[in-house]
Amino acid sequence: MTKQTALRRSATDEMCDIRGAVRAHYSSFHHWLQTTPASQAKEKQKEADRLFRRLGITFAVYGESAGTERLIPFDLIPRIIPAKEWQILAAGLRQRVVALNAFLHDLYHGQEILKAGRIPAEMVFSNPQYRVEMQGIHPAGGVYVHIAGVDVVHTGEGEFHILEDNLRTPSGVSYMLVNRRMMMRLFPELFASHSIAPVEHYPELLLETLRAAAPEGTREPTVVLLTPGPYNSAYFEHTFLAQQMGIEVVEAQDLFVRDNKVFMQTMEGPAQVDVIYRRIDEDFLDPLAFRSDSALGVPGLLSVYRSGGVTLANAVGTGVADDKAIYAFVPEMIRFYLGKEPILKNVPTFLLRNREDRAYVLAHLHELVVKEVHGSGGYGMLIGPTSTPKERALFRQRILRNPENYIAQPTLALSTCPTFVEQGIAPRHIDLRPFVLSGRTIHLVPGGLTRVALRDGSLVVNSSQGGGTKDTWVLEE
Repeated sequence: MTKQTALRRSATDEMCDIRGAVRAHYSSFHHWLQTTPASQAKEKQKEADRLFRRLGITFAVYGESAGTERLIPFDLIPRIIPAKEWQILAAGLRQRVVALNAFLHDLYHGQEILKAGRIPAEMVFSNPQYRVEMQGIHPAGGVYVHIAGVDVVHTGEGEFHILEDNLRTPSGVSYMLVNRRMMMRLFPELFASHSIAPVEHYPELLLETLRAAAPEGTREPTVVLLTPGPYNSAYFEHTFLAQQMGIEVVEAQDLFVRDNKVFMQTMEGPAQVDVIYRRIDEDFLDPLAFRSDSALGVPGLLSVYRSGGVTLANAVGTGVADDKAIYAFVPEMIRFYLGKEPILKNVPTFLLRNREDRAYVLAHLHELVVKEVHGSGGYGMLIGPTSTPKERALFRQRILRNPENYIAQPTLALSTCPTFVEQGIAPRHIDLRPFVLSGRTIHLVPGGLTRVALRDGSLVVNSSQGGGTKDTWVLEE
């Protein structure tokens, strides 16, 4: 099977099979849906919107003149995953994150995978996310990626593909938690009639993971969450998670470096900080080490980190492993470091730095998805099947000017899930972002954040592009 034909097929519907029969794991919910008056569902949807607004559950959209805060759309119909399917997903996610941590350790130490020729060295050394400052540094516990958000798509019966690894400052977990609370509040009867795996303990697991990452010898570590501030698109999540964990949310002006340690200003005086859960891009972390114009960072922070006086979660330099071109080599990392075949597949990926791949992609722009290697949030993409000739011509010029900056993939048949829309209930494409925590052990709460593309036929699920979210139910056996 070639790269270009591998994923062309009809989208799988999560609730019904190809004959229109309701799948077994949806049968109880489907019955409830069929017997619930549409007017009641509409009232519940309005109630959910009111609650989201009252609780301030919003996200910021950069560049919008009509206001920066937007309510994230929430849909009442959950995405349901049977237990056996989740077990395979969870095993594959654990395997992947273990390999990615091993890759990062190798990259900043012996570089054995590069010496073995399994990954082209120039793809690493020319990558702006490769941080020479991390060379030879040993993060506490040997963990680089404490929190990973891995995007997964369901592309066929029992078939999943990894779409993306988010290893720097992955976001969205607060919506997973809030969606569950909202569903339990609106429909307690559904939770009494279904055996749904809990997710509410995620903040406890996150705090446990962060405390385990403290510098060696720290008995009662102080953990803080470092935010860029209220103008950041994920500020709600920063404050929400800090509150749930019972830790301080701090900005740069709250921290300072003295005697090779990091301190937080408090009403009682300076308090030493042991672990910083950073929600700031590393370019802005320390103006003495990275961008000198950064007002968001703490001068001298990297020096303390390099000497082992404080832990940063995630570590500096993890971005090199979630680059969309390096992504193509994750299956090879699993084979190299773990000696096993990947449990979960990658999406076939064309690297436009390669002449043969580039020639094929330029001849088939109308049927492929082209992405910037460092793009995110659904920006910097060309979705060939829905693009105009003018857009394709523009991307052609961009690719020819800088082919190393692009990859291309087949258009995925993302699964669909029934979703409330203005006209009633209609299928909409979805993906899933589970969150993997790496500390002394690896933790996952069952499920993750289901994102839904609310526009008919759209494959773009990002909230910044009009996407919404759903609660994700993993059924217990």
